[in-house]
Amino acid sequence: MATAVALGAAELAAGALPGIGSLVLAVGDTVIDAAPGWLERAAIAALGTADKPVLVAGVVVLCAVLGALLGVLARERRLAASAGIAAVAAVGVVAALADTRTAAPAAVVVGAFGAAAGVVTLLALLRAAPREARRPPAPVAAGDGVTRRPFLHLVVAAAAVAAAGATAGRWVTSPDRLETIRAALRIPAPARPAPPVPPGADLGLAGVTPLFVANADFYRIDTALTVPRVDPTTWTLEVRGMVDRPFRLTYDELLAMPHLEADITLACVSNPVGGDLVGNARWQGVPLRALLDRAGVRPGATQLLSRSVDGFTAGFPVTTALEVTDAMVAVAMNGEPLPARHGFPARLVVPGLFGYVSATKWLSVIELTTFETEEGYWVPRGWARDGPVLTQSRIDVPRAATRLPPGRQVVAGVAWAPTRGVERVEVRVDDGPWQGARLAAALDVDTWRQWVLEWDATPGRHTLSVRASDGTGETQTARRTAVAPDGARGHHTIEVRVDDA
Repeated sequence: MATAVALGAAELAAGALPGIGSLVLAVGDTVIDAAPGWLERAAIAALGTADKPVLVAGVVVLCAVLGALLGVLARERRLAASAGIAAVAAVGVVAALADTRTAAPAAVVVGAFGAAAGVVTLLALLRAAPREARRPPAPVAAGDGVTRRPFLHLVVAAAAVAAAGATAGRWVTSPDRLETIRAALRIPAPARPAPPVPPGADLGLAGVTPLFVANADFYRIDTALTVPRVDPTTWTLEVRGMVDRPFRLTYDELLAMPHLEADITLACVSNPVGGDLVGNARWQGVPLRALLDRAGVRPGATQLLSRSVDGFTAGFPVTTALEVTDAMVAVAMNGEPLPARHGFPARLVVPGLFGYVSATKWLSVIELTTFETEEGYWVPRGWARDGPVLTQSRIDVPRAATRLPPGRQVVAGVAWAPTRGVERVEVRVDDGPWQGARLAAALDVDTWRQWVLEWDATPGRHTLSVRASDGTGETQTARRTAVAPDGARGHHTIEVRVDDA
């Protein structure tokens, strides 16, 4: 209970002071940064978007276990137990100081406040504890239970204080203010709007992923334990490094520049064959080429390294930034300012590259450098330096293990090959021939296409497979690979059962 009070008090102090975040989350961030690549891949594969809540819960559980051990120690050595609570707080402070955004004095104050609250609680609980709880267990005389009542009252009070502190700390740092600012923003009309959606681009089939994924449903994979809350009134974007004219832009200045609008499908390198870590949206922002032309890229610069406000980095070739027309610093997604969870106030969107090398959210720095000088966050953790999105396809309907009636059935899904476009999708039933599916109208080479095939289902168990061919004529390989180091390969294959008539 004393450790819980220490955590709650630290959360309250962190919410009240500027320049410091949650110590619990700081420890979680340190765990993420220190974890080997194979462990991070395993966590994403097993937990998907639930990996972060599980990690935070794990840190809290670990603190609870340490608190229980310190409680046992306190029966004989209360000074050592008090030092243990202070040590737990110190670990949080050290973890917080690893974040360059943390103000050192605020971190020390938060840690000291939490430790003090925990130690005071520990001493008060020990003083109130029945005599037999202060030493190794001994037989308890009848009627001694009455002496426990003040102690139990104090335990309940400590639990209430811990919960109230944690809740209040989270409430103070709630996203309400940021959402109010976002709601008041007006994104300017793009100088180069996206082409209109052609008829037939969305087949409107039940169960098939829509052409544009709603912001609330769009996948999110990143290293941030909590969504950074960035105030656009103080945010700036710095362009620096191997450039002739480094500069900074405020959010208002970024909004005032000419914008482009483009429909682009993004995919995560951790997406398994048939997975849902992929989505299509209409993005709006400033062309990356315009920013680089303003800065003047020096000869020899080979890598564009982007930095997030939380320290994440990602790098890709400068030639891609200059040559891919729709690469942008995005400020809007599907017609509204970027949601906080998708990078508000600004992020990078680069067609044709996996997010781990390009799609930096909560963007703060664009640095022109070389690949030999610095590596992006994921590269030393076992992922490939280059991350082109592979040609991939997925069956959305029917779902795997579905029971179907015999007769005409719809097999449908999506396929994508950003920068190359999808030219053909084929479906195979069991070991039969590949059959061409009907494609929805193409929106853009950077976006996915829906597809559909009508199948005369006969009773029994059947295996359905899909493959796509891109605009270069390359067809998906059937050879399965893991997601590391540069994306999963293979045909999405499901099994269904067709009932007897």
